[in-house]
Amino acid sequence: MIKDGAFIGTRSIILKGVTIGERSIVGAGSVVTKSIPHDEVWAGNPAQFIKRL
Repeated sequence: MIKDGAFIGTRSIILKGVTIGERSIVGAGSVVTKSIPHDEVWAGNPAQFIKRL
């Protein structure tokens, strides 16, 4: 589930059952394997925490 205000970069892959929190950012080309809390930036393969907004 992708919550309100979330931004997903191009060519990102989000696996089944993962939730992207409100106002979170997923960097381009990331592979998201676990849920991301709200107001955080994640990127990479697999996606890793970068910073809190």
